[in-house]
Amino acid sequence: MRLGLTAWILVALVAGLAAGAFVNLTQPPADAARFADALSLITDIFLRLIKMIIAPLVLGALVAGIGRMGGDVAALSRIGGRAVAWFIATSVGALAIGWATVTGFRPGDGLGLPLPPTSADAGISTEALTFRRFMTELVPTSVVDALARNQILQVVVFSVFAGVALARLGDKGRVLREGAEALMDLMLVVTGFVMKTAPLAVFAAVAATIAQRGLGVVATYGKFMGGFYVALLGLIALNLLALAVVIGAPAVGRLLREIRDPFVLAFSTASSEAAYPRMLAALDRFGIPGRISAFVLPLGYSFNLDGSMMYCVFACLFIAQAYGIELSLFEQLAMMAMLLVTSKGIAGVPRASLVVIAATLPVFGLPTAGLLLILGVDHFLDMGRSATNAVGNAVASAAVAHWELAREATPRATAE
Repeated sequence: MRLGLTAWILVALVAGLAAGAFVNLTQPPADAARFADALSLITDIFLRLIKMIIAPLVLGALVAGIGRMGGDVAALSRIGGRAVAWFIATSVGALAIGWATVTGFRPGDGLGLPLPPTSADAGISTEALTFRRFMTELVPTSVVDALARNQILQVVVFSVFAGVALARLGDKGRVLREGAEALMDLMLVVTGFVMKTAPLAVFAAVAATIAQRGLGVVATYGKFMGGFYVALLGLIALNLLALAVVIGAPAVGRLLREIRDPFVLAFSTASSEAAYPRMLAALDRFGIPGRISAFVLPLGYSFNLDGSMMYCVFACLFIAQAYGIELSLFEQLAMMAMLLVTSKGIAGVPRASLVVIAATLPVFGLPTAGLLLILGVDHFLDMGRSATNAVGNAVASAAVAHWELAREATPRATAE
C-alpha cells in the first residue's frame, strides 16, 4: 500500500521522536547540540523553500481572483468585512477559552522548578511591536521589496489595488489576468515539488528539538502543556461548531477531510506558513472559489492567529501563577483586551508570540524573566498553535464563502 503525505509525515514525526530521544540519552550535551545543529539545516532549508512560494502565490491568486470579480469593490469590501468580523469573534472566543483553562488548571502553581531571578534577561526584543510601525508597514513602498522580504500583508494590499485596476482595464488586462492565473498554477506545481521533502523536514525538526531538550522536558511541563492543548482542542471545537451552524455538520466533516494534510503539516513543522499552499489547494477542492479563498486566507494568516493569541494569555497567566502574583479580574480582562489588539500586528515578527508576551508582562507588573520558564517547551506548543491557526483560517474561509455564495444565488432564485 502506498502511503500518502499525511502518513509519511506522521511516520517522520514518530521517527524523529525516537531518534532525538536516543541521541539525548546516549550522547553528551555538546554532541547532542552538534547533532541538533546539523539537522536544523534541513528544517531551515525546507521553511525557506516554503517562504519562497508564499508571496508569489498570494500575488497571483489574489490578483487573478479579484480580476475575475470584475472590479466589484462592493463585493470585495463585503467579503473583507465579513472575514474581519469572523476573526474578531473567534479571537474573543480564543481569549476566553485560554483564560478559563489556565485559571481552572492553574499549571503555574507548585511548578517545582527554580524560578529565574526577576532581573534575568529573556533575550526577547519588543522593538518591532509598535502600533505606528504596524500601520505604516501595511502599505509597501515597493511591491518588489514586499515580495523580497515576504511581507504578506503588504503583498495583499498591493494585490487588492492591482486586481481591482486589472478588472477596470477590461480586454486590455486579459493578458495580465491570464499571467496571474498562470503564476498561481506555477507556484502550486512548485509546492508539489517542495512537499515531497516535508517528511524529511519534520523528522529533522522533531529530532533536533528532542536531542537537545529530551523527553523529560515534556514530563516536567506536563500540566502546562496538557492544559494548553486542552484549550486548543476547545478552540478548534468552537470554530467547528460555529461553522456547523453556518454550513451544516456534513459539510464540516468534508472540510476536515480536505484540510487533513495541511493541518498535519502545520503541526509537525510548527509553521502555519508551511501549510498555506496546501491549504489553498484543499479549500479549492472543497469548493470555495479562488477569488474568496485567495483573499480571506492571506488576511487570516495576518489577523486571525487565534492559537497564538490563546497562547499569549495562557503563558502570561502561567508566569503570574509561577511567581505567586495574583491579578485581579479587572487586570486579567484588561490583559485580554490588550492582547486582542496587539496580537493583530504580529504577522511577520520573528518569534511573534514570545514578543507579544514580553511586551505584555511588564504592563501588569509581571517579570519578563518568566519567559525563560517556557522557552524550553515553546517549540512543542508552537506545533499546536500553528495547526490551530491553520484550522481557524480554513473555517473562516468556508464561512465567508458560504455567505457570499448564498447572497449571489439569491437574485437568481428570486428571478426563477
